[in-house]
Amino acid sequence: MSELYEIAENDHPEWTDIQSGAESWPLVGLERRRQLLLEIRDLLHQNSREWVEISSQAKSLRTQGQRSEEILAGPVGVSRYLTILSFHLERLAKKRAISPNHTVTSHSDGKLQVNVFPVRQVMDHLLFPGLKAEVWMKPEISRDQIHGDLLEPVLNPPKPAPVSVVLGAGNVSAIPLTDALTKLFQEGHVVLLKLNPVNEYLKDVFEKILSPVVQSGWMKIITGGASIGKELVESHLTASVHITGSQQSHDAIVWGSDPNKAAERKANKTPLLDKPITSELGNVSPWIIVPGKYSNRELRMQAMNIAASLTNNAGFNCVTTRVIVTSRSWPQRNQFLTELRQSLKQIPPRVPYYPGSAERYQEFLDEPAPIAEDGTLDWLVIEDYPYDQPSKLFAEESFLPVSVEVALDQQTPDDFLRAAVDFCNNTLYGTLSVAITCTNRFRREYRELLTEQIDNLNYGSVCINQWPGLVYGLMTPPWGGAPNTKLEDVQSGQGCVHNLFFLNRYEKTVFSGPLCNFPKPVWFPTHSRSEDVAWKLLDFYCSSSLLKLPGLMTSALLG
Repeated sequence: MSELYEIAENDHPEWTDIQSGAESWPLVGLERRRQLLLEIRDLLHQNSREWVEISSQAKSLRTQGQRSEEILAGPVGVSRYLTILSFHLERLAKKRAISPNHTVTSHSDGKLQVNVFPVRQVMDHLLFPGLKAEVWMKPEISRDQIHGDLLEPVLNPPKPAPVSVVLGAGNVSAIPLTDALTKLFQEGHVVLLKLNPVNEYLKDVFEKILSPVVQSGWMKIITGGASIGKELVESHLTASVHITGSQQSHDAIVWGSDPNKAAERKANKTPLLDKPITSELGNVSPWIIVPGKYSNRELRMQAMNIAASLTNNAGFNCVTTRVIVTSRSWPQRNQFLTELRQSLKQIPPRVPYYPGSAERYQEFLDEPAPIAEDGTLDWLVIEDYPYDQPSKLFAEESFLPVSVEVALDQQTPDDFLRAAVDFCNNTLYGTLSVAITCTNRFRREYRELLTEQIDNLNYGSVCINQWPGLVYGLMTPPWGGAPNTKLEDVQSGQGCVHNLFFLNRYEKTVFSGPLCNFPKPVWFPTHSRSEDVAWKLLDFYCSSSLLKLPGLMTSALLG
């Protein structure tokens, strides 16, 4: 018996099964791991209706558009992750590259970029026309270094497997599952997944879906409050911790809850929790609108893009647009804001299901939350908000269906973009994701400037004309904050999840698309058949077949 077994008896009772799993998981071969992914996907498919129904009841979802969000940000996202990872494990088992040479190209400055979307095996080019994602690597990385040692835990699993504690998110149901699966299948750890009390109602259905790894002792799902989480992360058996939540929660775990002692520890760089920690901690997410001449259709589409980003999941997302950055002298600014107001009027208000919403509203806006008689809270965009004054809305994520519009004074598109990048980098909290809307003419005429400013943006994902929530949902890009933060000033977190191409030492993901998507995006709340499309998309990912595409694409077109 290893030392791991010998000390288990005296530790927390939740550890019993995971100790055996830590010994047996490294012995599971690559082909069997791939089969486990497919078994989990089948069980996900079988239990997806129960999953969505439970979540819909808990969040008081009342329309098909609202329910479609739960399908897309739950079963669809996880099924896509499982399907693509199974493809990649199959390639590795056959000793084939998961990033073929033709997917790796060079910038003019010599830095490599790896194309991670569209993915051919799941017909992305047909389902998401015009969208693409590339990961920009650090300048010192050569073609034979793009994976670094990230494939090592897959090809040569550590023995015994390290134990990771994953503290799950309470807002989006795919997050705890994909975070835990990343640790298990990509990093070679066994996992204690502690669900957030906000969505611990999913424990039973998650255990059904994950039964192939839960019953074998490779993953265990736990519920409970902060005291349970504290025991788990501080246990001497825990090798690493992954946290999804707020920076305040993260810092209380890592540095301690006493502000003075925490500040002293940060100054001395001596964390209270001294073990490897990865995290995703939210963002005051900005959306920059570069001034230019847009058509009415382009303005309308981009306004709906931002409205969708603000209203998705009732505004309780780390990728909810919190700050819209415009130019005060842009001739179409008022027209754009009118389009945004009209877009928001088309979207029914939601019940603010996330705990503490009313208190945060009072704290951030200094007024009571205007909750209606039916329990809903309407969307709020505060226009012409002062950008040059300190604001809590800039310094901390509100986690509310609230956004502000700031109008910078720079007049020319190039001066504006430089100023907007500086504002986002140096005024707004977080390093997770940022969006930029710009005309096709700007992209042609200012190509070098746009590349330069994308490079300057200190964010893990930079999106052109598209909502950054898609980068999370696509699963193939690495998802996390900018990779240069320090633990004592962690911002949006350290490390990443997903990263299905196993890319090491990257700078950021750049995701781009047209000003006007066609067909209408299924994530738009005004899509009239979004729930039907979402279920068909799930069916497709769980059992890919060209025969399923006509029905799926017809529903998408009719929306």
